[in-house]
Amino acid sequence: MNDPMNDPSPPTPVAIVGGGPVGLMLALFLDRHGVPSTVFDAAPHPYGEPRGNTHNARTMEHYRRLGISAPIRRLGLPAEHPADIAWFTRYDGHELARLPLASRGLRMRETAAAPATDQTPEPVHRANQMYVERFLYEHVRTRPRITLHLGRTVTGMRQDQDRVVLSTEDADGRVRHTRARYAVGCDGGRSLVRRSLGVHYEGPGSLDQEVLGRRATAAHLRLPTFHTDVMTGPRAWSYWALNSELVMNLIALDGADEFFLLTSSVDPDTADPGRIGDLVRRAAGTPLPVEVLGHRPWTPGAALVARRFTIGRILLAGDAAHLFTPNGGFGMNTGVDDAANLAWKLAAVLQGWGGPGLLATYETERRPVALRNTAAARELNAGLGSIARPPALEEDGPAGEEARARAGDLLRDYGERTHSLGVQLGARYDGSPIVAGDGEPPADSWGTYTPSGVPGGRAPHLWLDDWHGQGSSLYDRFGTGWTLLRLGGGAPDSKPLEAAAQGLGMPLTVLDVDLPEARDLYERDLVLIRPDQHVAWRGNRLPTHPGELVAQLTGSGRAGEREAA
Repeated sequence: MNDPMNDPSPPTPVAIVGGGPVGLMLALFLDRHGVPSTVFDAAPHPYGEPRGNTHNARTMEHYRRLGISAPIRRLGLPAEHPADIAWFTRYDGHELARLPLASRGLRMRETAAAPATDQTPEPVHRANQMYVERFLYEHVRTRPRITLHLGRTVTGMRQDQDRVVLSTEDADGRVRHTRARYAVGCDGGRSLVRRSLGVHYEGPGSLDQEVLGRRATAAHLRLPTFHTDVMTGPRAWSYWALNSELVMNLIALDGADEFFLLTSSVDPDTADPGRIGDLVRRAAGTPLPVEVLGHRPWTPGAALVARRFTIGRILLAGDAAHLFTPNGGFGMNTGVDDAANLAWKLAAVLQGWGGPGLLATYETERRPVALRNTAAARELNAGLGSIARPPALEEDGPAGEEARARAGDLLRDYGERTHSLGVQLGARYDGSPIVAGDGEPPADSWGTYTPSGVPGGRAPHLWLDDWHGQGSSLYDRFGTGWTLLRLGGGAPDSKPLEAAAQGLGMPLTVLDVDLPEARDLYERDLVLIRPDQHVAWRGNRLPTHPGELVAQLTGSGRAGEREAA
């Protein structure tokens, strides 16, 4: 029998295990960099049940880079459906608090009228993951460099210094072997890839609380009379019911009659359509028809991060590398940012311009971000669970009014903290060996984002004209690879740096921006932007030896040294 390790046929450059949003986005990023990939997923078709609902501002920027933000923004709720988060004692009872949030249509009108230095060119979007996954599957099928194998379960993998071999099995039991230069596990919290590497999670597990703690139940519901007979007032995106008896959240999926239920108030081991329907009717405070389209158990409250993200030629991304509680909507979004960081590094190594230290920086840069973001989500979850739900919440009279006012204040404060723009846009890679530090970065804040040209952070955004459409964003002008910004009209000659990049094969676009706002944001005449839109270096003049800078930023250690691909 032939040993697949010695198969002379060409291997796929990158094998991706897991066809969820992180795996598909990694494939699309690699495709943008000109790198073919093969995606394996055990499911025969895209996942058909609701999961995450939030595509944050950074993820939407990544979609924009791929040219797909506009069609994704059309998914989910109707354009003018409010995105409010509302809390009630019961749905026919007292409204405790409401966090008004703009509809998709209003958000985009506000973006069109925003100042030049607006930092959210692609504001957060609410659309369930199942809708976006379907779109991504169809989009991936249009990309000839991406091979998609649905219904193929990866059953094992091994690697040597040159390649990885994956064993796969289809529904008929046929076993195949696929050779790859690199393999990436995007296969979720129960990741076979992570377990095959002997890598464990570390960190706290589920919180022992009734509000999205312990083991919980998620369900896909159809509630045909919810908006006509129960919630007849202002609509919302997220409807919470909180009282001394139960806690549950109903998330509007289509703006009509489909909802995503999250609750720890029914045992997932005994949950069935009857028990779930009874819980919804008790939360509503009135009989209403409930059709349970699907349900599953899940474990909220976790803040788990893999001890390693990289072993040899095998890497981990998304839930395989970090597991979140859903508060704040950070999980999938952190995984998409993993993919953006990893894709250009894989491309650099495979194309010959990435050095021997480059891939190691994936773990160096992304693991601290995972620890930061999982901690933020867990803190939000604990904060929500600590809000008291005394029986007086549902009482008439002064005691009830006082209890509801106190709970409402706490819920509004919690809701404001879930915005977490600092988590969304503020990931930094300070201290990374492929970042040339210069200046003091802004203090880390989960709630607010401070744009800064200090190397390590996301490149500050700028609108370049008043239209604010496609092509108007500074990001739209960045190259697929690296971008050298020449700012303010008086930037020095950049030819020596361009020559150094060309000598290494590093793709580089030079972009002149003669706007004072750009020079003010970045505070230097020359700024080098990485392919993942993070600042790598800045200065008012080129270094004496540009080749040494290029070697550092590409992980070469010294000019001319390459990693064998």
